Amino acid sequence: MMRRMSGGVTADTMRWYEQLTLWCYGLGMRWARPLLRRKLARRAVAEPGYAHDVPARFGCYEAPALHSRSHADQPCIWIHAVSLGEARVAALLLPTLRARLPTVRLLFTHSTATGWAEGTCHLRAGDVQTWLPWDDPSAVSGFLAHFRPHVGILMETEVWPQLVQGCVSQGIPLALANARLNEKSCRQALKLAWLSRPAYAGLAAVWAQTATDAQRLHAVGAVVRGVWGNLKFDAQPDPAQCDQARQWRRNLTRPVVMLASSRAGEEIEFIRQISASMLAQEAQRPAHFDVQKVQWLIVPRHPQRFDEVARLIEDQGWVCRRRADWGARLAAGESASLPVLAACERPQSDPMGTNGINESRPQLWLGDSLGEMALYYSLADVALLGGSFESLGGQNLIEAAACACPLVLGPHTFNFAEASEQAVASGAAQRVGNMGEAVKAALHWLADDAARQAAVQATRTFAQSKQGATDLTVQGIVSLLPAALQPQHH
Repeated sequence: MMRRMSGGVTADTMRWYEQLTLWCYGLGMRWARPLLRRKLARRAVAEPGYAHDVPARFGCYEAPALHSRSHADQPCIWIHAVSLGEARVAALLLPTLRARLPTVRLLFTHSTATGWAEGTCHLRAGDVQTWLPWDDPSAVSGFLAHFRPHVGILMETEVWPQLVQGCVSQGIPLALANARLNEKSCRQALKLAWLSRPAYAGLAAVWAQTATDAQRLHAVGAVVRGVWGNLKFDAQPDPAQCDQARQWRRNLTRPVVMLASSRAGEEIEFIRQISASMLAQEAQRPAHFDVQKVQWLIVPRHPQRFDEVARLIEDQGWVCRRRADWGARLAAGESASLPVLAACERPQSDPMGTNGINESRPQLWLGDSLGEMALYYSLADVALLGGSFESLGGQNLIEAAACACPLVLGPHTFNFAEASEQAVASGAAQRVGNMGEAVKAALHWLADDAARQAAVQATRTFAQSKQGATDLTVQGIVSLLPAALQPQHH
């Protein structure tokens, strides 16, 4: 007798609907291949990495297979890190994973050019790097047949229905590590339950960042086997960058306030609010800290926007000082904190400064370099968290905490809701309603150094209290390997 589910739908009927939905989805993804090719070609104009080895995205590989008779006794672990952030998180696992499994061979997959570039930095002899296959049956089959990993690890959020189904069919345990699911994505997954629920349920293990993430993941069908925190808390900021920032701070004559990992729309509002504060100060409505004694810094989230943000800064009447310029001044032992003068204070005798730049205009630094967030956070006295002032969910605040940089958060932090609330509760951050309030909050902190130093200490304590996910995650990965490939304890 067929078992009946809620609403009178039998289990067999539900499985039939799920299989039909998956088949239709796979067919649609197959038909969408030309669209993906065109998208990659457009992206490659600005980022040439997207033109690299396009056939690999469709299951056609020149890279060698990992799992072969000559390597039968070596664990083959596949780690998918979609982009730059996930690749850096995955890298946190590697020292411990290689220590536990000295003969491990790793397969890195990515979906973006920045993820690929970061992943390349962590390859060793015998490892292989390629693109994640497009999520249609033939591409997934080609990928799994060629590389045949013993275990697959998806970082954070990347769950694809055909990929999961392919791993289930071939008996490859596939886990979601450092897993998170925000409220919006949860709602979308529930709306597409016929497709998403089998995908989440097909995962061999899910290790969630927070209890809230675990609840949402369970709601969409995942089997959550642990709530282990965020791997990013185990990351240590680059000591060379931190040391460099400390040296440079000796040559600074003013505090630094940074808009960190900014997104489109945030930079212009940031500049407008600084300008408004300057005008208020000129009108004898002083801020709690002299706005013109602050060195303002913008670090965009995406490198392809560096030039766009530089033009925006100039268009708003500021002089844009790029990282190569102000960094070289500080490295040479010069004070790179240039005068920030309002229009009514511009000198008449010598309006032009070095290099033909009008030094009377406000000066704003641009952090247009990759992989230097530890330097920027260590250099800043206060940071405003990008992505949280537009409805984008916010960027990760963990690196700021690790560098002991107090944060001002906007209203939109749903991507990292629990960590954000905990940071505010601990005193490591404060939340405001908009960019104008954020600039005022930063100036308040600069005016009250005792309060800012308390926040600095709170960020250190907050970061240290959240560590430990790396060891637990590696233990989980090892437990998914076939017994013959697991390390033997004597």
